[in-house]
Amino acid sequence: MKTLAELNAIRDQMKNRVAARREVEDGIRVVVGMATCGIAAGARPVLNAFAEEAAKIDDGSVIVTQTGCIGICQYEPVVEITLPGQEKVTYVKMTAEKAKEVFEKHVKGGTPIAEYTIGAEKK
Repeated sequence: MKTLAELNAIRDQMKNRVAARREVEDGIRVVVGMATCGIAAGARPVLNAFAEEAAKIDDGSVIVTQTGCIGICQYEPVVEITLPGQEKVTYVKMTAEKAKEVFEKHVKGGTPIAEYTIGAEKK
């Protein structure tokens, strides 16, 4: 960064990113737990599967993000999905294959897959 113009350009770019985040608050949010426990349990392919499916839509209505520890390590990989106007749904012991199914039925179709959620986890 050598000039004031470059600094202003960076500021404007960051303002646009923040504005885009605000718009997504009304959209669909997919959060994948990517702490070391999640990564060790296979969260990276799960994150990639969700990201690939969201990229196919390509309208910005679905944001796929990662977070650190969600706090339920024994259930990793963990994914939280929030649709506008609905409560968050927590999926556990996810795989890339399950992620694609969840994306199709829950993210696109609006119907959670109960047997993959934390409440349905068999003991």
